[in-house]
Amino acid sequence: MNPIKLNKNKVFQIIIELLTVLLLILVIFIVYHQNREPIKITMGGRVYKQVSDNEGKDTDKYFRPSKLPSINDRFNDYRFFDKFYDKKPSEITLPSSLFKTPENTIINYFSLLREAANSIEGKGAGCGTLGNAQIPYPVAYNFLSSKYRDKLNYTEYLKSFENILHINLIKLRKVPELNENLDEMKYFAEIETIKGTEDNVSNFTYYYAFIEISKEGNLYKISDVKLFGEDFLCAPYHGWSHNAEFVVDIKYGDRCKLVKERYPTKQEGYVKNIYFKGTDGNDYKFVFFQLTNGTDIEIAQYKKDEKGNWNLIKIDPGKCL
Repeated sequence: MNPIKLNKNKVFQIIIELLTVLLLILVIFIVYHQNREPIKITMGGRVYKQVSDNEGKDTDKYFRPSKLPSINDRFNDYRFFDKFYDKKPSEITLPSSLFKTPENTIINYFSLLREAANSIEGKGAGCGTLGNAQIPYPVAYNFLSSKYRDKLNYTEYLKSFENILHINLIKLRKVPELNENLDEMKYFAEIETIKGTEDNVSNFTYYYAFIEISKEGNLYKISDVKLFGEDFLCAPYHGWSHNAEFVVDIKYGDRCKLVKERYPTKQEGYVKNIYFKGTDGNDYKFVFFQLTNGTDIEIAQYKKDEKGNWNLIKIDPGKCL
């Protein structure tokens, strides 16, 4: 049998036909997926899913839009949760070393929650199972004081984390109080969260918080958490109340007639110290913490005594009106 010989034109024609078939298959594939998952229009453009994989060890940079380091990084070994898997909160006993100091309690608490994720239907972040999923929540619930757990049962606690897919604790500082009690303390914290959206892309949301700690026996437990969402549009559009210097000038200067001369601001990191000479002849220092959105939160007020010591005070500008 003689082999079939194809001339160059015939070979070229076959190649063109094969490429045409492949192109047609590709078009059908694209149209099929576009019809199955309609493309959403956002900000005047079409939104497509980002293709991602699970490879890579340097994952922290993907969680860190803020330049501040994440404080809650103490439980990087997933095996920590093995002995608590599928247990109810009441069946979990934690080592007392996790609650030795107020700071340890807070950092350990948020370290447990760092890679917890309580995803909800209809809001995603572009990938499947995230971090430790819901495994850490029963463990973290045991960081709450008995009185706090009486007010907030576990079902409500778990629900409060809906659509929170990642948590970074980026600021933590003790709040000075006039009547200091070693068994009850207050801390300022700022947390950075990642949430899912209907567009199936992740969003960052920031909160600042005041966390109350109470002592139960020899252990420090969380007795209350007050969270405040940060807004990234109000500060640039609605002036003075977000700026420490303006707050001192207007609230305590114009309203309370207390400020005679304000000195240059001293700032270290996110801590802003506003110094001024009072109309009563005394020196004052007001402490503010600066949030990620640039807003300054008033934390404490001090007046210098005759010996040069700064004494904690409390002036209510509302009473000056």
